[in-house]
Amino acid sequence: MATTIKIDVVSAEESIFSGEATFIVAPAIMGEVGIYPRHTPMLTSIKPGALRITVADSDEEQLIFVSGGILEVQPGLVTVLADTAIRGHDLDEAKALEAKRIAEETLKSNASEVNYALAQTELAEAIAQLQAISKLRKKVH
Repeated sequence: MATTIKIDVVSAEESIFSGEATFIVAPAIMGEVGIYPRHTPMLTSIKPGALRITVADSDEEQLIFVSGGILEVQPGLVTVLADTAIRGHDLDEAKALEAKRIAEETLKSNASEVNYALAQTELAEAIAQLQAISKLRKKVH
């Protein structure tokens, strides 16, 4: 049996994934980080993007969209505390495209009451969701 590491992915709403993995890729704030079993302890913020988990004893890769949060690596355990987490197969491309369009229109408007930081955040999340959907499609086909 291959060496594994336990991973728990939770959001404010629910536990999204809990299980053993042989490899994890997370969208850390400074770039993607790859985590194998026996990785050095680490604590980092994560940005919107795809969390990819290679499930132990399987060729299956779980894809989970996270909108941000915290990643903690401890000996034998990885914990992802996500602001929002959505399983890859639950992502809605039409909804993400609409959110992207609305955020882009908001950024283009010259209204004084526009919260540009919020609009930029929403745009980044929509783009990250679309990229996660694209990765999921490439994996399926």
